[in-house]
Amino acid sequence: MEGSAADGVSAPLPGRCAFYVLKKKRYCKMIVGSGKTFCGEHANAGEESEKKRIPCPLDPKHTVFEDNLAKHLKKCNSKEKPKPIYYVKDINAGCESEGETIEEISIADRSKEELDELIVKLKTALQGLNTKLVEKTLSHSALHEPLNDPKNGDSAFKHLKQQASILGNMEGLELLSPNRCYIEFGAGKGKLSHWIHIALKAAENVHFLLVERSSTRFKVDGKHKNADSTFDRLQVDIQHLDLRKVPLLREKGLPVIGVGKHLCGAATDLALRCLFEHNCIDKDDDPPKKRVKLNQSEGAGDDMKPVPSTEDRETGEELIVSGLAIALCCHHRCDWRHYVGKEFFRQKGLGPEEFAAFQRMSSWATCGMRKFSSKITEKTTKLKTDEEEEHDMSEEAMPDTFNGLMSVEDREQIGRLCKHLIDHGRVYYLQQKGFETSLRYYTSRDVSLENVLLTAIPTAIQNRDKSKRPS
Repeated sequence: MEGSAADGVSAPLPGRCAFYVLKKKRYCKMIVGSGKTFCGEHANAGEESEKKRIPCPLDPKHTVFEDNLAKHLKKCNSKEKPKPIYYVKDINAGCESEGETIEEISIADRSKEELDELIVKLKTALQGLNTKLVEKTLSHSALHEPLNDPKNGDSAFKHLKQQASILGNMEGLELLSPNRCYIEFGAGKGKLSHWIHIALKAAENVHFLLVERSSTRFKVDGKHKNADSTFDRLQVDIQHLDLRKVPLLREKGLPVIGVGKHLCGAATDLALRCLFEHNCIDKDDDPPKKRVKLNQSEGAGDDMKPVPSTEDRETGEELIVSGLAIALCCHHRCDWRHYVGKEFFRQKGLGPEEFAAFQRMSSWATCGMRKFSSKITEKTTKLKTDEEEEHDMSEEAMPDTFNGLMSVEDREQIGRLCKHLIDHGRVYYLQQKGFETSLRYYTSRDVSLENVLLTAIPTAIQNRDKSKRPS
């Protein structure tokens, strides 16, 4: 009975701290010293320590003995580390002048008349734009085995289906190719890169850069330590990343393809700036040898401009972007300063005030719906809870005076239109950079509420492929 009672919840585990952590609803699991009841972190909870513990000035989430502070600061994990060579502060943030100061007004504080006016502006701006996206739910043979493994739970299947569809869409756009460096933004554990690597296991000269600002546990990078491909992890915020200074890219000089799965809010805009603000695009996306063969077969004349080659150019001077596939999410976390579609908004007669409002209203499409609907199934509610935890979704409350005048369905539709408008600004930006761009549903809403994939390939490639099709 004693063994069952000492489970860490009803009583402390043997040899572990006797401090009860209210937030976790269990006892602390830290090992205690001989003859001690509490661990060093919770020593003040008892009267067994005469030393005083104080919050660490670098990170108040943990404490330290006051007389040991100087020594602790030298080795604290929260101590600022030297910046890597590719760190350039705010290089992708956008000009400060672009972050025009605007008065933040929540949706709940707006009157019905103000909301009506915003909705009119939204629908006017969307006139002539395609808001009915193509459904491209695909799969890829690289994930056939895990997708049919009964050991995987519902959550695992949800992510595997999304990864399989992203790879399927990339394959359809010829974005799974040898002689490439794949840059996964917001990589987390790096699973999307992992599956791209599996899909390209027979391809030569394929490398990966995994960009993630926070330290991540259970990374899959270790599975590829002995692989021919290079897996480099860059622990840096995308906002401060200068790809031209990354050693792997300088050394290999390969065209890059940007990928991401659920790249939250402003991170998508930061990634686009990171790829395109200081770099050029590959006007002909084929690897060097194939390019030469293609030009010969098409009878390229002497007056034809030389095709850029990764073998001839100096590495580190420029970056050739061969394509893009990013699953979008969390538009309510976008930021006007970082947003790449400002010119598009201004052409529509909109500015930072409207952007801030549409950004907040976009959350109506995927969260905050439980309050206003009694018909949501238990499965849908669970799915929303999972995604809220994954993407830190916030809810914008609807004013009480407005609740009875807009149905849940209409509210959700307005949220989707806000997302479409913000995404069309990104499409416009990529088109100006010389890319053929599309927005598509890559999975169903019961798999992920955030189910839109942004893809881009150089326009020259798209036009060339069209010219080859039989008339």
